[in-house]
Amino acid sequence: MWQSYVNGLLVAAGLIVAIGAQNTFVLAQSLRREHHLPVAALCVLCDAILVSAGVFGLATLLLQSPTLLAVARWGGAAFLLWYGIKALMRALRPSGLQTPDSVPRSRRAVLLSALAVTLLNPHVYLDTVLLIGSLGAQQPAPGAYALGAASASLAWFFTLALGAAWLSPWLARPATWRLLDLGVAVMMFSVASQLLLSH
Repeated sequence: MWQSYVNGLLVAAGLIVAIGAQNTFVLAQSLRREHHLPVAALCVLCDAILVSAGVFGLATLLLQSPTLLAVARWGGAAFLLWYGIKALMRALRPSGLQTPDSVPRSRRAVLLSALAVTLLNPHVYLDTVLLIGSLGAQQPAPGAYALGAASASLAWFFTLALGAAWLSPWLARPATWRLLDLGVAVMMFSVASQLLLSH
């Protein structure tokens, strides 16, 4: 049981730390101190649900349905391109944290954006459901494996949220946001192009 838990923890940690759309969104919300803890909690909940779904059968279903994978790929690429364009536009007119002309978003709006970044990104399904899930389905204690993966997600997202919020006074300059948004745009365009060019 403990070995399955540790396996889930290590596999998930290795995948989740990679910079992606979800991590970038959590980082940006944390730097703004804009509902960053609910966003982190939502990401942990989504990861736990997706890992459990993968471990207990959804991985097999998706692997047998090329149509579902194709829909996830094209829809995800469109979303990533849109998100990248928005980031590029922000980079052209950067502003620091909590500038007078910035309008804070409601918790509902932020959480809906977090859901979109999480659930419309096909890499979430490929990594969380298919890879982590299919490995978990082969474990002697699949439940313990899923719990280990969820523990890695919990530790990572709350560390990211709390750490970035703590550093926000030093990261409040417009130049920092220009670089961050440019990085986000490049990453989004790169992932979208990989999805569109993959077969």
